[in-house]
Amino acid sequence: MANLKDIRTRIESVKTTRQVTSAMKMVSAAKLKRAQDHIVRFRPYADKLNGIVYHLLNTLDEDITIDLAQNREVDRILVVVITSNRGLCGAFNSHVVKEVNRLVKEQYSTHLKNNFIDFMAIGKKGEKILKSTGIICTSEHNEIYSEPTFGNVEVVSDKILNDFLNKKYDKVLLVYNEFVNAGQQKVNIEQLLPLELPEKDSLVQSNYIYEPNPKTIIQELIPKALKTMFYRTILDSIAAEHGARMTSMHKATDNATDMLGELKLSYNKARQSAITNEILEIVGGAEALSK
Repeated sequence: MANLKDIRTRIESVKTTRQVTSAMKMVSAAKLKRAQDHIVRFRPYADKLNGIVYHLLNTLDEDITIDLAQNREVDRILVVVITSNRGLCGAFNSHVVKEVNRLVKEQYSTHLKNNFIDFMAIGKKGEKILKSTGIICTSEHNEIYSEPTFGNVEVVSDKILNDFLNKKYDKVLLVYNEFVNAGQQKVNIEQLLPLELPEKDSLVQSNYIYEPNPKTIIQELIPKALKTMFYRTILDSIAAEHGARMTSMHKATDNATDMLGELKLSYNKARQSAITNEILEIVGGAEALSK
């Protein structure tokens, strides 16, 4: 059994850890509230914009070509891996990287073997974990997390759209954590480019008056809808990160509390044993003197 001094040292250490994890939990809870409000307010706008775009596409003539929706032979692929810049959020980052590895090995193994897949990292942790699995990211935009405004995200999305239009990539995929609730995140794989056009029969017909004309309007709306989709994935990931960290720190705090209980019990047992030994020594000494 450990001596009393060692147990006291461990108790103080666990108390300090519990204070840190409890503080981090409260900080994450405050950040989660702001991030959750942001994504909840933004989702209806993004969904409505996508709905308008799809309805417009449903009314276009067959001979109108939409560059960002062109399906061509998939030669080069860009996979955008969205994780966090910080750790201590459980399996939040590793789940994304695990899904990326599964995706490229099961569906694009030939492209991976021939180095026809590029990886863009948004989040330091994902980039680091990918590197440990042998995947090197060709570009990173970790600065987005410092100030995730639409303007900052638009710079990256503009580059991705231009690379697709210039035929540098034939397909762009997003892998990220979708925010479900404070305690649940879901890893999603979404195709950003080319834009997946809906089946005409699946949409409700809507009557629109176009000014100046449908082609001009749709050419303006599609890039905006794609940028909005990309921005929504960033907001989803940020909210999911804070939820994962809050949950992780909550569990760490509970574990520290349980450990403190066990250490205090061990301390009391050790202290009781020490007192008993002292009493036995005193009694033994008194008996020896009385003889």
